[in-house]
Amino acid sequence: MKLKHEAIAEALAAEIRAGLHDRGSRLAGEHELAKRFSTSRTTVRQALAVLHEADLISTAPGRGSFVMYDDRPLDDRLGWTRALAREGISLSVRVVRIELIRDEQLAEQLHVPGMEMIAIDRVRYVPNGAAVSLERSRVPADGKLRDLPLSGLHQDSLQSTLRDAGLVPHHGEELVDVGLLTREEAKLLGRRAGTAFLHTRRTTWTRSGHWIEHVESLLDPQHFRLRFRLGDGQ
Repeated sequence: MKLKHEAIAEALAAEIRAGLHDRGSRLAGEHELAKRFSTSRTTVRQALAVLHEADLISTAPGRGSFVMYDDRPLDDRLGWTRALAREGISLSVRVVRIELIRDEQLAEQLHVPGMEMIAIDRVRYVPNGAAVSLERSRVPADGKLRDLPLSGLHQDSLQSTLRDAGLVPHHGEELVDVGLLTREEAKLLGRRAGTAFLHTRRTTWTRSGHWIEHVESLLDPQHFRLRFRLGDGQ
């Protein structure tokens, strides 16, 4: 027997595939969908998460923030590579390192004391060769992921690699501020130390609460910006 949110997701997916919702149109909001299916907004959110994972919709909270690249919105929950590709943005990427590490401070922050991690650091470049972002991801060194230093990323995508390991994001949090580049960061990005960059920190977990990824990104404010959207959302 299907769970309530799975049945709702299946019904909405059938409508989308049948063309009942125009491409690019918005679904009804959470409140309207909850009334329609006689359920809670929490269950509706779970159903929308299923549709999002199936790439049938792009969801956004009514109150939230969105990273923009040259005024185009990026759903960075998909991973930078996929999010940029969706917007037709061509950036090349260089993997700086993939290695097994211990980070006791981060492990304590994530409530996973003593856990070994895989560090994946990447720099992205615009076609003219200028670096526009530095991303430092940390993922648990469990199962298939422990072999990453030798095997590399699946399809050159960290998100694909995580999903291949059975780690599907369900919820997370993101903090954004402005940071000044250290000497090491400035060298990797080809900038001067002390240059101001947008600094994001995002952590994601599975539905059961298993930690998936912690990524810190330094983003060139000439290209990236943060946009806030207010409203009743969906």
